[in-house]
Amino acid sequence: MTTASRSRPSAAGWAPAARRIPVQAAAARVGHVLLSPIYRIYEARLLSQVRRSAMPQHIGLILDGNRRYARQRNMTDPREIYAAGAEKLDDLLSWCADLTIPAITLWVFSTENFERKPEEVSGILGAVGAKLTQLARDPRIHRRKVRVRAMGRLELLPSPTLAAVRAAEAATEGYGDMQLIIAAAYGGRQEITDAIQAFLRDQAKCGKTLADTVDLVTPEAIRRYLYAPDLPDPDLIIRTSGEIRLSGFLLWQSAHSEFHFTDVFWPAFRKIDFLRALRAFQQRRRRFGRCP
Repeated sequence: MTTASRSRPSAAGWAPAARRIPVQAAAARVGHVLLSPIYRIYEARLLSQVRRSAMPQHIGLILDGNRRYARQRNMTDPREIYAAGAEKLDDLLSWCADLTIPAITLWVFSTENFERKPEEVSGILGAVGAKLTQLARDPRIHRRKVRVRAMGRLELLPSPTLAAVRAAEAATEGYGDMQLIIAAAYGGRQEITDAIQAFLRDQAKCGKTLADTVDLVTPEAIRRYLYAPDLPDPDLIIRTSGEIRLSGFLLWQSAHSEFHFTDVFWPAFRKIDFLRALRAFQQRRRRFGRCP
């Protein structure tokens, strides 16, 4: 039986198959228009609440949910899928600049991500490289004096992506009002392993024996060998898409971080979602392991 012969007349409460998607899209647009004023009021209220309390000085974000967001929209091109997430960065930077949040670390690609299909790896890293190239030339980045940095096993990145990383770093290296750290080819266990190995190599170069070195291994010593030792530990870590785990993100640095998990996919992350995370952070009492 053909699609046409199975279609019921719309008068009976059915839209023909060819019309269903447009009708659904139109309904979604109408819903968005009706809800927009409510969201604007709610956003203004949240913003007013958040401005009354201290802001986190460093936020880490695990950008998750790109593929599930794409499946909902029938997107199949990996470059297009991850470009949608990359564009969300503009909004995030604007929100953080307006609230004077001085440091953001984004986990864009893990060391485990290299095990994905080649076309997906290419799509992710292509979107990252394109966004970094755009950031290096973006007048808003220069006006806000945002320093762009990258951390991870950067030598594992393909040469075009690494070139985009270095160009963005060079174009913004003199800035310090705000820092944007891109964690690429990054894994928390690998960072700690690399830090300890670098520490031991330096001790060996100084002629220290293993017996001499053992007592020199302290948290403070290891911290000096992390990928970005000058950065403060993140006050708040946000993960999108509903997954409730760190997956190895900033394992050393997150010992006393507050966590916020949201069901929203990263490309759909809204300002109200960001403000909710900040409000939840501000409502918590941070003791850092000390007694009340």
